[in-house]
Amino acid sequence: MKQFKVIYPFLLVFAGSILFHSSVSGEIQNRVVAIVNDEVVTLHELNSRIKEVTGISPTELKNRSEERFLEARRQVLDGLIDQKITLEKIKELEIVVSTQEVDQAIERVKEDNQLTQEGLIAALKEQGSTYESYRDSLREELERIRLIDYEVKSKIILREEEIEDYYKTHRNEFSTEGKVRLALIFLKQEDPADKNEARALHQKAQDILSMIRSGKSFSGLAKRFSKGPGASEGGDLGTFKMSELNKEMAEIIKNLSAGDVSEPIIRPYGIRIVKVEEKDEGGVKSLEQVRNAIYTILYRKELDKRYSVWIKELRKKAYTKIIF
Repeated sequence: MKQFKVIYPFLLVFAGSILFHSSVSGEIQNRVVAIVNDEVVTLHELNSRIKEVTGISPTELKNRSEERFLEARRQVLDGLIDQKITLEKIKELEIVVSTQEVDQAIERVKEDNQLTQEGLIAALKEQGSTYESYRDSLREELERIRLIDYEVKSKIILREEEIEDYYKTHRNEFSTEGKVRLALIFLKQEDPADKNEARALHQKAQDILSMIRSGKSFSGLAKRFSKGPGASEGGDLGTFKMSELNKEMAEIIKNLSAGDVSEPIIRPYGIRIVKVEEKDEGGVKSLEQVRNAIYTILYRKELDKRYSVWIKELRKKAYTKIIF
């Protein structure tokens, strides 16, 4: 079975906090490392989270760099404390996610990962987890998202002036370089010094150009006559940025639109006929084209800022004690 990692479909990551729970196999360590109101954070939870975030065990991380280990431990513990606080807030506000909503979320996970029910259960088993514990974790994640919606998202309002100001000051971020997809018919000249061959090749190029202009398929003619790259694929050369073309080709392409074909380009070793399959001139996109993207950028920034303020206020009211 292919390598698979179950990902919660609504995973939220905010500055200073990672809000999700993971089941990681290993020796159970019940020693308490932090107290959060009536909840505790165990060493097992902390070490499991460190391994998930860094990709290596805490012991290995510490052996590599004491400084990195201490920083990772601090950040991860902060995230776990925030998680405990939000869970208490969920209980306080009596936020409940229905069984049907959990079922729908699981169906989205299966669809996104192209898994059957049996495949999902097998994947969870490989990670040392069970379907039941996954459902519980997913329910908690959905509850946290609903809490964020209630406490933070519902208070965010973005004005049209903010979107316009961002566009004006970040115009360069919304510019794109011109791109072009080309196809080629290349007629090879075996002997550059043979004038008779050169004349015959030039006539052949004119005949091919006439066939193209009369409606014959460029792709079919490339397969039939071309001796150049991509001949078997109808002469398709792929897509290039305008800056990737040499000066001569860029000058030829500049005056051609999508669907246009160049005049024969005569060179010592053969003749090229180029077709512009697709062309994107690039340039700065309009505000209307990028409005949704700007809204998402500003919304995420405001969400992160408000979430940070909100969680700090909750922490001020909570009793927390770190024990090492």
